[in-house]
Formats: sequence, structure tokens, C-alpha cells
Amino acid sequence: MNTPKIAITAFSSISPLGNNSDEIWKKYLDKNHCFTKRFLDQQETSVASLSTESKQIIDKIREEDIRYKFLDNSVLFALAASREAVQNAGWKTDDIFGINIGSSRGATDLFEKHYKEYLETGKAQTLASPTTTLGNISSWIAHDLQSSGPEISHSITCSTALHALLNGVAWLKSGMADKFLVGGSEAPLTDFTIGQMRALKIYSRLDPDIDSWPNLALDFEKNQNTMILGEGAAVCCLEAGEKENAIAYVTGVGFATEILEHNISISAEADCFQKSMKMALKDADLESVDVIVMHAPGTIKGDLTELRAIEKVFGSSLPLLTTNKWKIGHTFGTSGMLSLELALLMMKHDTFIETPFSETKNQNKTIKKVLVNAVGFGGNAVSILIEKA
Repeated sequence: MNTPKIAITAFSSISPLGNNSDEIWKKYLDKNHCFTKRFLDQQETSVASLSTESKQIIDKIREEDIRYKFLDNSVLFALAASREAVQNAGWKTDDIFGINIGSSRGATDLFEKHYKEYLETGKAQTLASPTTTLGNISSWIAHDLQSSGPEISHSITCSTALHALLNGVAWLKSGMADKFLVGGSEAPLTDFTIGQMRALKIYSRLDPDIDSWPNLALDFEKNQNTMILGEGAAVCCLEAGEKENAIAYVTGVGFATEILEHNISISAEADCFQKSMKMALKDADLESVDVIVMHAPGTIKGDLTELRAIEKVFGSSLPLLTTNKWKIGHTFGTSGMLSLELALLMMKHDTFIETPFSETKNQNKTIKKVLVNAVGFGGNAVSILIEKA
């Protein structure tokens, strides 16, 4: 059976980098991180927040509909990104398309507020349940876009957004859909979420006002964990077949899960990543891969194990390696899609974006193929190979 090519026809995000591709690319070209401090978990905490302009976009959406006032930021972020992507793809209101937008944590801020109120008063608010269920992201997007295709939500921790892309590819290749909107959204900058990361002893203790690089993702010599959380949503439009407006094609997908030894464990050589990359690359020449956008959250073990896996798969001739978490932190379920955005932008501008504190790697060929990695707690790995249209 001839399976169709899978085209990426549009991409949109709202993140600490901005809310349009020109602004985002401009941010990538500078050497500055996007971290500020906010009082969370009873102390000053490094975070990557949306810009003032992006927050105004979210506030405007919240005011559009009385029902939107009761929604969590994770839903509103996804609405903003989804509207833009569908418009950029040229999809019309009568087009039938699927929606799969996931989240690692879901409505964290709203859940914490509702639960706090319940503990204080002994009563739950009427809308506490429908506004904090994980499925309400895709449901509200479907309502907002007036779409009539299948709508799916899921949480597979930090690989959530790329699992959404995997799912969209499966639907398109099966012939059950022609178009799919996929991605992730995360609004994790809350007291309890930060507290959980500190309990795991992986949150950065470096100060963004003093330290040049409070997140040292891809620094393989660091002696402390430096993960920092960021917020945002990112989505892309997938279509079956060759398309005139394609910006890239998904030419390989891979996935794997490790047997758990610990709740957040990953093996020393990231077996899950080795398997997911090999699956994504099974029809590709390894030397044709120009760049790998790594998951690399800024933890000692997370960064090193992924590097070991890449070395196992590619041998001594490694592609260029990069990540964006030194700049925008870890956005949990959104992170894989923001890495895909970086891949698409590097291909569009034929410019490699490196980590500013790493040894300089010279780009010596045109960027045409990029591999994007993501992994969640417990070793749920996804690798996506994209090729320039």
C-alpha cells in the first residue's frame, strides 16, 4: 500500500520567544536567555514567562467569551496558537480536521486554586471539574475553531507534543483523516508544580540576574542540575500528500519506552532514545541528517544519557547538536513541538542555532534534514525526522 507523504503546512506558537515567527527567529539569533524571577514555591524562582505582549493576546482571548474567563491558561495558550496555525494553513471553517493537543500537567493553576478553595470552604466550585480535565484543551479548540473532526487529548509527560504528532501521522497514513492539528500546551508556573521539581532536586539554583546561563542544557561538564520551567503552546498543521504550501515533510517517526527502574529513570545510554532514533531513521542515510534538536532539559543525567544514545546511533560522525532549553527552559508537554519549531526555523533560514556556552560547531552544509527528540519521565521517547520541502 502506498502511504501518503505527511506535509507540515503551518506552524504557530506562543512562548517566551514571542508569538510570531519573525519575532521568534530574532530572539533565537541573540545570545540572551528568556529567564526572569517570580515568587513561587515560597521563594524567588527562575522561570521563562510569556512576554507582556503575548500575555495581552491571552487576556484578549479571555475577554472574548464569558466561558473563556473560567479556563486555565493552558487552554488559552493553545487557542491562541491554534487560531494562528489554522489561518496560516488556509484551512476553512467547513474543512474537516482532527485535533490532538496534549499537556503534561493540564490545568495546573486552576486545579491548585480550586483545591485550595475546597480545603478552605469545604465546597467545590460548579465548574471545577470540567475546567480542570485534561480533555478540555482539545475540546475548547474544537469549539473555538468550529471544527467537526475527531478531538483527542493525552498526557505522556514531556514527550506529549511529539506523541500528538505521531498520532496525527498515524491518522493521516491510515486514510481516516486528511488534516490534523497537533501539538502541546503547558502553563506550569505554579507553586505546587515548581515545588514538585524542587523535590526531585532537578531545579536550577542559579540566579538569572547574576549567572549568564542559569540553564546549562547541553553543557556536559556541569556539576549540578539546572532545569528551569517555561510556559507556552505550540501546534502544527499536518496534511496527507504533497502540498504546494508545505514548509517541510515528516519523513520518519520513532518511539520507544523503557522498562521502569525508578519513576523518573532513564538508562545510562538512553535505550529508549536509541530505539526511537533508529526507527525514525530506518529509511534515511545517517550522514544526511544535518542537525539534531535534543531534548536536553539541563539536568546532568538527562543531557548525558541522550548524548550517549546519539553517539551509539551515529558513531563518530555526529550531526550538529543543539537545544533551546538554555534559552526558554523546559515547557514539559509543549517542549517537543517548540523543538520542532526551532528545526523548521533553522531549515527556513539555513542557519544553525547553537548553545552560546558550547564549543563552536561550524555549519558546513545546507540544513535540509533535522531530527527532533523528546522524552518523558520514565523513558517515553519520540524522535521525528523532518525534511525541507
